[in-house]
Amino acid sequence: MMERTGRVHVLPADVDTDQIIPGEYLTTVPDEELGEYALRGYDPEFAERVEPGDVIVAGGNFGLGSSRESAAVALKNAGIGAVVAESFARIFYRNAVNVGLPIATVPGITDHVSAGDTLRVDVAEGEVENVTTGETFTFSPLPPDLLEILDAGGLVALRQRQNRSDS
Repeated sequence: MMERTGRVHVLPADVDTDQIIPGEYLTTVPDEELGEYALRGYDPEFAERVEPGDVIVAGGNFGLGSSRESAAVALKNAGIGAVVAESFARIFYRNAVNVGLPIATVPGITDHVSAGDTLRVDVAEGEVENVTTGETFTFSPLPPDLLEILDAGGLVALRQRQNRSDS
């Protein structure tokens, strides 16, 4: 399913991977528990407020910093349904797709949403709707190969599915 609807959490520009998942948790916490520490470097109580399907809306350059895939894993495991940002750091963008976290680049989006709004994000159609205000924004939909990865739940899940069908 390429469409997600959830409550908005607004973040500023330049939220880096150390803020998304501080390095101290990378060696002490298994991946499946990283969601409990999502965005702890930015807001220590963030993970406690997230409900399954919530959407992060962020300013530009979201996910800059290290190439740690764990940042995208932490957000996904926290229950984030999608991340919509004005722009992404390139490595975070690809890591998000690879772990099955839907993302959308929508320049200017932070001027049109508020914390607590409800957002509908459709990465296959290239559409974001602020359900609360009725505004709709379009963006370039993700290409078919990336949609296939997201649909499978991530690159590892896609490869496992492909291996099973080859047997």
